Amino acid sequence: MSKEIFAGRTVLVTGASSGIGESFARSLAARGAHLILTARSQNKLEQIADELRQRHRILVHVFPVDLIEPGAPQQLLNNIKASGLAVDILINNAGFGRWAHFLAERLDTYDEMLALNMSALVRLTYLFLPDMLARKKGGVINVASTAAFQPAPYIAVYSATKAFVLSFTEALAGEYREHDIRILALCPGYTDTNFNAIAHVNAPGIRFTTPEAVAEAGLNAFVKNKSYLVHGCPNYLTSLLPRILSRDAVIKIVANMFKGKVAPWPA
Repeated sequence: MSKEIFAGRTVLVTGASSGIGESFARSLAARGAHLILTARSQNKLEQIADELRQRHRILVHVFPVDLIEPGAPQQLLNNIKASGLAVDILINNAGFGRWAHFLAERLDTYDEMLALNMSALVRLTYLFLPDMLARKKGGVINVASTAAFQPAPYIAVYSATKAFVLSFTEALAGEYREHDIRILALCPGYTDTNFNAIAHVNAPGIRFTTPEAVAEAGLNAFVKNKSYLVHGCPNYLTSLLPRILSRDAVIKIVANMFKGKVAPWPA
């Protein structure tokens, strides 16, 4: 099946106001998809929506929401259905992380990270999947990370949430493949987005990929009905380390990689 699988379909993209989410929206619009965009920033969403409507002659709907709030996924579904819309493909892109010593962050920050990276993703998948099954078409792209493949000291909670996303997504891919529902875990590495500023990334010398490249690769993998994709050959090779080395060795390697990239722990 060609990339025209997206033409005329309605795709919901979370975290669509910047970064990989915005790039998903732009790439999908170029492929002829109609869009439902959500994030907290209504003004930015409206700007993107206006541009894509004019450039690609597609339908773009904006529903600003803070998915950290427990009732937000259900409210988003209610608003979408009240507008007479149906979601063919869901892209769970919203998420954030922190690079820091575990105890250097507030517990509230971790609560929000768990709520957005895992709970909101599961709730949205749970809420939108039944209609896809009823129509016997559709799918879900969940944005995980290369951090999902091993425990990562100094980004411990973030990497754990992405390990959850990867495992959850692959399990659903196996469960619903026979129902013609495509489910993909997209695992990017270092990407040049606002995520890095929010996460306090301090990584001089690291080569970042573009969000446009990540989104395109994700959509192409979805077309091929893959259950997961690690973006970039170096990232793919790194993801294989836990299969080659002992877990203890991998943890030590990752700890040494990240230790110099976070603020020193107070003496």
